[in-house]
Amino acid sequence: MNLPNKITIARICMIPLFMVFLLVEVPLGEVSLFDVTISNSILVATAIFIVAAATDWLDGYYARKLNLITSFGKFLDPLADKLLVAAALIGLVELQLVPAWITIVIISREFAVTGIRLVAAAEGDVIAASNLGKWKTLTQMVAIIATLLHNIPFSALSLPFADIMLYIAAFLTIWSGIDYFLKNKHVILKSM
Repeated sequence: MNLPNKITIARICMIPLFMVFLLVEVPLGEVSLFDVTISNSILVATAIFIVAAATDWLDGYYARKLNLITSFGKFLDPLADKLLVAAALIGLVELQLVPAWITIVIISREFAVTGIRLVAAAEGDVIAASNLGKWKTLTQMVAIIATLLHNIPFSALSLPFADIMLYIAAFLTIWSGIDYFLKNKHVILKSM
C-alpha cells in the first residue's frame, strides 16, 4: 500500500477518536474564548477533525507529487471524506448544533454519488472527484469546524459565520450532486 492510501486510511481511523471526544463527556474542563464557553473535549474533537481534514489535502499532494495515483485511492479518498463529514454532522445533530435536514441532504447526496461510483466500478470505470466536489468538501469542513468552535471568533462580531458556511455547504452539496449526475448519466444508463 502506498503512502497516500495509508494517509487516507489514517483519516478513517481518526473518526472514532473524534466521535469519542465530540459525544462522550470527557471531564477535561472548559475554557472561555470571545465570551463563549466551550468544553476542552470539544476543542480536542475539533483538533482531531482539523488534522483528519488536513490529511485530505496531504494524501492528494503526495499522490500527485510521487505519481502514486491509484484506482483504490480515487475511490477511497472521497469515501473517507464522506465518512468524516457524515460522522461530524450526525454528532452535531445529536448536540443540536446543526439542523437535521441539512445533514440528511448532505448524507443523501453522498450515498447517491457513492452508489454511482460503485456502479461505475462494476463497469470497470473509476470516477474521480470533480473540482466542484472538492469545493463542496472544503465548505463542509469549514462549516463543521466553525460549528464545533461555536462560531468563535466570529461570535464576538455577531457574525453567524458557522451558519452561513453551513448553508453554503448545503447549496454546494446539492449543486455538485446535480452536476455529478448530469456528467455521469451515461454510467447510469449503461447499467440499466
